[in-house]
Amino acid sequence: MYIVKRFFTMLLTIWVIASLTFVIMKFIPGDPFASDSNALPPEVLENMRAKFNLDEPLPVQYALYLKNLVMLDLGPSIQSETRTVNQIISDGFSASAILGLQSIIIALVIGLMLGIIAALNHNRFLDYTSMIIAIIGISVPSFILAPFLIKYFAVEWGLLPVASWGTWQHTVLPSLALATTPLAVITRFMRSSMLEVMNQNYIKTANAKGLSTTNLVLKHGIRNAILPVVSFIGPLFVSLITGTFVIENIFAIPGIGRYFVDSIFNRDYPVIMGTTVFFSTILVVTLFVIDISYRLIDPRIKLSSKGD
Repeated sequence: MYIVKRFFTMLLTIWVIASLTFVIMKFIPGDPFASDSNALPPEVLENMRAKFNLDEPLPVQYALYLKNLVMLDLGPSIQSETRTVNQIISDGFSASAILGLQSIIIALVIGLMLGIIAALNHNRFLDYTSMIIAIIGISVPSFILAPFLIKYFAVEWGLLPVASWGTWQHTVLPSLALATTPLAVITRFMRSSMLEVMNQNYIKTANAKGLSTTNLVLKHGIRNAILPVVSFIGPLFVSLITGTFVIENIFAIPGIGRYFVDSIFNRDYPVIMGTTVFFSTILVVTLFVIDISYRLIDPRIKLSSKGD
């Protein structure tokens, strides 16, 4: 029952976001054909507006917009004569997804490892070292770190390529730049959560009974301490996959973030609305999956509607 309720809540959230996006796009100043108004005859402009249903009343435009969303048809792009919004998202999403997934893997593996090491060596050298790494990662934004990675790893040392796309080598530097901040956050989350769990009475009891530290950490510590990190993975997953336009511009990567920024400057309303709904859908679906995954991680969490 809980899963069904959350599923319909997810659909309602997507509808609200799609509706708000439509309203905002229709009431912001400007016209997507303003730059062509002096160069084209009025008849041509009218035909172009009719092609994108801009000559219809707002309720009709809204109904057509929702119908196309249900059909997974985001329509043609105003600025691109050869590609639809679906094609633009498909072309850009693959590059952004590769960067995002690699960044998540790097952040999770290193962040969890550093957090666990810091907690098990509380107030010792390894703990301080891990926290210094975390502070540096939080303090240095990815767009500041990226030029340093390019300068040393690509320009001076010639280890990795930049300003192009096509092989796995091209993904290493941008993935590292994107992973630094979430890696630091995960390290801090895991350290705090692990310290709290390892100080629980059941951990102390298991330790007194002779259970080894390795078994304590693997069977009880990590499993219970990782829940706060799981909560963070949802927004992190979406932000790294869809919010990488700064890094994509620095490294000249043809990702979805670049298309989104270009569509804003060009007033390409179908692309703006399509990518916004696409981003939001990924976020809402990811949060839904993570809510369900809580039960798999910790069986004590019951997926029921009681107390909702």
